[in-house]
Amino acid sequence: MLLLITGICGFGLVVLYSAANGNVRPWAFSQAWHFLLFLGGAIWLSRFREEQIKAIAWPLYFGLVILLVGVEALGAVGGGSRRWLDIKVIRLQPSEFMKIGIVLALARFYDLLPVGEIRAWSAVWPAAMLIGVPFALVMVQPDLGTALMIAFGGMVVMFLAGIPKRLFAVGIAAVAALVPVALRMMHDYQRKRIEIFLNPESDPQGAGYHIIQSKIAIGSGGLTGKGFLAGTQSHLDYLPEGHTDFVFATMAEEWGLVGGIGIIFAYLLVIWWGMGVASRARTRFGRLTAAGLTTTIFFYVAINLAMVMGLAPVVGIPLPLVSFGGSAMLTVLICLGLLMAIDRGRERRG
Repeated sequence: MLLLITGICGFGLVVLYSAANGNVRPWAFSQAWHFLLFLGGAIWLSRFREEQIKAIAWPLYFGLVILLVGVEALGAVGGGSRRWLDIKVIRLQPSEFMKIGIVLALARFYDLLPVGEIRAWSAVWPAAMLIGVPFALVMVQPDLGTALMIAFGGMVVMFLAGIPKRLFAVGIAAVAALVPVALRMMHDYQRKRIEIFLNPESDPQGAGYHIIQSKIAIGSGGLTGKGFLAGTQSHLDYLPEGHTDFVFATMAEEWGLVGGIGIIFAYLLVIWWGMGVASRARTRFGRLTAAGLTTTIFFYVAINLAMVMGLAPVVGIPLPLVSFGGSAMLTVLICLGLLMAIDRGRERRG
């Protein structure tokens, strides 16, 4: 798995090098440095025992909630959103780490809950509160993509814990009822993106521009692509954010359908490995945590790919290990480090 994720990141570095017109400095060098640093951290995390992970689940969750409140009070504004805490040494985005915090908190909650109560209402409302608080705090920033990932990750853990479908349906209905409220909390440009994604051609120079240019780049790559350093949409600056959110379009233009299927297959192998860790785990906490962390990685990939292909609104979710940026990479590598720790724990027990 370590070789696999190194290969994914290595290919991402090649794409970032091309996106910068053959310059290693703007993005590729920084990305490589971050990957090596965070990979070392993931390997260190893999030495944790399950009891240690359990011990940090609640403190991590409540600490992140406090940081999210701090973002509202003291956070730095960028791109029209207030998402970061600037603590001089590092610019921290607490909402990214809440994707992990919600999985650990809910896995710990259901690990402590007696099996006989899993079909009772008491198994639903505390979990709904644990999800709802960070969801609301992230929506206020506003950051729809991250808020949805927090909600999806939490709901997956609830589902796998054995919540009855009828209670689950009530929760989904409650979330659906809050959608109009969420839409009112968004900025005008974010609301416009959601409204226009089914018909981006209605505003080709405005809200639909990103999706149109992305689909042009992906389609123009054909079967094998235009060739390394030969992309036109990204090099001529037609494709916005070609090194971050729309890096898959940059890659597909130069590497074509073959490159696109290759990177998707690599992600599927990582997800398959993660679900294997969940199925092999010997404790309830281990199974729920491993499955929740793996689906978090899956949501990163699925939402980004749907977004760049015009199958979902543009919500600002990066492609893990490929898109330029440290926060998402750190989150994914923490997930992988914890998955390795759970797998090592099973081997120790064996």
